[in-house]
Amino acid sequence: MASRISFSPGHVALVKEEVAAPSGRGVLVTGASGLLGRAVLAEFQKGGWRAVGTAYSRARGSLLRCDLLDEEAVRSLLNQHKPDVIVHCAAERRPDVVERHPEAAENLNVHATGALAKEAAAAGVVFLYISTDYVFDGRRPPYGEDDAPNPLNQYGRSKLAGERETFRQCPGAVVLRVPILYGEVESVAESAVTVLWPGVQQGAAESCVLDHCQQRFPTYTGDVAAVCRNIAERSLQDASVQGIFHFSSKEQMTKYQMAVAMATAFNLPSTHLIPLTEAPPGVSRPQNAQLDCSRLQLMGLGVEPRPFSDTITSCLWPFLPDKRWRQTVFH
Repeated sequence: MASRISFSPGHVALVKEEVAAPSGRGVLVTGASGLLGRAVLAEFQKGGWRAVGTAYSRARGSLLRCDLLDEEAVRSLLNQHKPDVIVHCAAERRPDVVERHPEAAENLNVHATGALAKEAAAAGVVFLYISTDYVFDGRRPPYGEDDAPNPLNQYGRSKLAGERETFRQCPGAVVLRVPILYGEVESVAESAVTVLWPGVQQGAAESCVLDHCQQRFPTYTGDVAAVCRNIAERSLQDASVQGIFHFSSKEQMTKYQMAVAMATAFNLPSTHLIPLTEAPPGVSRPQNAQLDCSRLQLMGLGVEPRPFSDTITSCLWPFLPDKRWRQTVFH
């Protein structure tokens, strides 16, 4: 039995969850110190899998430190733990950083991915690669799995190259494309969604200008993690589960609308939030890269995305300035 803290405005509670005993099935989750990787690792642990997580610069606790660019270290790791499934979450996923450091991003997003996929194929391991809606240009949504990619920025190009390297090295692999993500964060800067929170909190003292042009589909990492486990479990039973899948929330929002929704969820004012209706400066991003998720649903591998208003409160409540919740929970 495990516990988690559930929050809604005015109510905090400890919730008990059943955790299955570890089974013979093993999973290796790369990038397990990151936003999505943490959720994926926890989901498989909850499902009773023998779950191993790797990290590099943020390796701590039970996470294994592994440089994914070191092919011999990767091979040794797989030989030691013999997973049935690899979920490859590790990536440089910040478009601005990728533009500034394209070689380092290509090493992780492409070369390390290919090396890992090659080892997975050699060992007969199911390989699940996490990709992005940024492989599309956003001009003609929604996008199906077979629609032609046309990334607008280096991040999208590197992830598309990672997809192609995945299938070149491991033809039976699975690629899961997802949009902008949020979840339980170690700091609000960890997600492009939760990073909006400081601007929401500052109130009428200072206006906050936010993009109201690019259409996004903020998706909760816990839902993506559940989909990853569904794919993994089905893949071990059915070798035809391979190729590209899409998963996304259904709520279409600009960053301005996300911020207003946060304010509403916490009963905060939103009049200081100013919508910017022109494309923001910086790295080019797709206008609307909505993903068509019908293939996932037709195969019974999807989950019903949880509402943004519910999940964003559970992600942000630790960052409230009013810490009276501590007394509510622990006293």
